[in-house]
Amino acid sequence: MAVSQNTAPLLRVQDVRVRFGGIVALDGVSFGVAPGRIVGLIGPNGAGKTTLFNCVSRLYECDAGEITFDGVPLLGLERHRVAGLGIGRTFQNLALFRSMSVLDNVMVGHHCRTRGGFVANALRLPLAAREDRGARDKALSLISALDLDAVAHTPVADLPFGTQKRVELARALAAEPRLLLLDEPASGLNHEEVEALGGLIRSLRERFALTVLLVEHHMGLVMRISDRVVALNFGRVIAEGTPDEVQRHEEVVRAYLGIANAA
Repeated sequence: MAVSQNTAPLLRVQDVRVRFGGIVALDGVSFGVAPGRIVGLIGPNGAGKTTLFNCVSRLYECDAGEITFDGVPLLGLERHRVAGLGIGRTFQNLALFRSMSVLDNVMVGHHCRTRGGFVANALRLPLAAREDRGARDKALSLISALDLDAVAHTPVADLPFGTQKRVELARALAAEPRLLLLDEPASGLNHEEVEALGGLIRSLRERFALTVLLVEHHMGLVMRISDRVVALNFGRVIAEGTPDEVQRHEEVVRAYLGIANAA
């Protein structure tokens, strides 16, 4: 997907700082994510990647700095409004309702797009009924897109881990995000599943006009599918650029890829 270099970032992170007691988790982190891009966020354990994700999704508060989404400041936003604004997320540790079916899990993701409140749903008013049908249709379409039709009515707990990962992805997409935050999507997957995941992320980006920010330790996946890569270490940005530029960057080689790869 071609994106003009002059396009304003959809997500802008500016001088973000986060401390946990005496530990500095993020120390003046700044970068932007242009619309339609896949941006990989890499770094060793403890570099601050998930902390940054939690700041963008409003699970953590920042001590300083600014994060904006399409020009809207996020840091003063109520947490429950993030999904409705157009930001979806998956988690490294799956956060699915394990006793519920795949279909029901995906339908939950569409909740932020409904207007009917508790009373409308409790009384099964026409608005609630229409929205429920719309959520079901949306969920079934996403289930098909992620090749989950055969397990649509299966409890999530009965599914293999790799399939559960796709269920969580479908649920995130049900919220109709413009920005998708993927936290370690390849974690726990075998080689074949990782290969398929790369193609899936790219195809979903095109199909749903997504912008993707990806935290991932699987370097082959990051470098293969990302348009740009941001490298963190000890809460600071140490490199930013194309995958080729970043994986050749001396500080990245030292901090993350290993000295043996410097040659």
